[in-house]
Amino acid sequence: MTTATAPAVDTVWFTRCPVPTATGLAYKLGWLDEEFARDGIALKTLQDVGGELARHHYDHGLSTLVREGGNLLALPARAQGAPTRLIGLTWIDEWQAILVRPGSGITTPAQLQGKRLALPVFRAEDLRENRRGRSIARGMSLAGYKGVLASAGLTLDDVRLVEVGGEAPTQANLGAGLWQGIAPLLRGEVDAVYVKGAAAAEAARAAGLEVGIDIDALPDRRFRVNNGTPRPITVHETMLEQHFELVVRFLTQTLRAAHWARSHQADVLAILQGETRAGADAVAEAYRDGFHLTLAPDLSDEKVALFRQQKDFQLQHGFLDRDVDIDAWIDRRPLEEAQRRLDALLRQAA
Repeated sequence: MTTATAPAVDTVWFTRCPVPTATGLAYKLGWLDEEFARDGIALKTLQDVGGELARHHYDHGLSTLVREGGNLLALPARAQGAPTRLIGLTWIDEWQAILVRPGSGITTPAQLQGKRLALPVFRAEDLRENRRGRSIARGMSLAGYKGVLASAGLTLDDVRLVEVGGEAPTQANLGAGLWQGIAPLLRGEVDAVYVKGAAAAEAARAAGLEVGIDIDALPDRRFRVNNGTPRPITVHETMLEQHFELVVRFLTQTLRAAHWARSHQADVLAILQGETRAGADAVAEAYRDGFHLTLAPDLSDEKVALFRQQKDFQLQHGFLDRDVDIDAWIDRRPLEEAQRRLDALLRQAA
């Protein structure tokens, strides 16, 4: 669905976070490049180009950008009027944990009651520029604590939140360096700290800290909702209006990579070492329990409801300028068409 007056596209951009994504797999396998090269369209990723363009991972300012990234950026951008559409949601449990010092005795959510929990501050520049969602560590930590406490019938009022940090995360330290509560925990200034991801698992092990609570093991997904659970895939409205076909082709390759991953776990784990900037042991620890079977995006009622829960959390805790109508944001057409095309390809292959 490309309109007759639509400008020609010479580059399709995409961006993803340093976590497992079918988009990242499709890129590393060369399938996205192949898909668009036959039309003379370049496929570029913000992570590889960097520089001034990197900011569009946060503001979605490129009209031909496909963004698969954390909801702490996507939701605030939408609340501030970014002309995006939500075209898919993924859910990958990626080693969310509450770290404690050895011998702390904290092994269950209920035992957090009355404890001091490290909470990264809103960074000054994020408040100044009204980009509060960029204070990712604060948002993830707060959501992590809230979910864990809720699983034991507790609330944030039942703990003491101790603000820490304030330094800006960089592309080099998004894994371990993002969690600025690790040092206060080692010094005994707090009793527990939330962390997420393979690089954080590596840092925790190196520091001699213990996992007090494995958030991924909480049986109810409601208690594991956070920045990447669910993780939205968004595109600019004009891309859907003017270049719908390109969006469908992009998603078809993403779904194809998710299908491939189901029977190639070892290959997926190898690719993830580069994607997550972590070693083999940390990747294996962070991504387990059949994660490679569920990389495909969808817009199921369950995922949409969990995404709405995260939106409500952000609105309550000061990350959104205004409420977001999730149903009005969703456009189901491109993913439905991409799934039809993948099903046809699989039937042909069979």
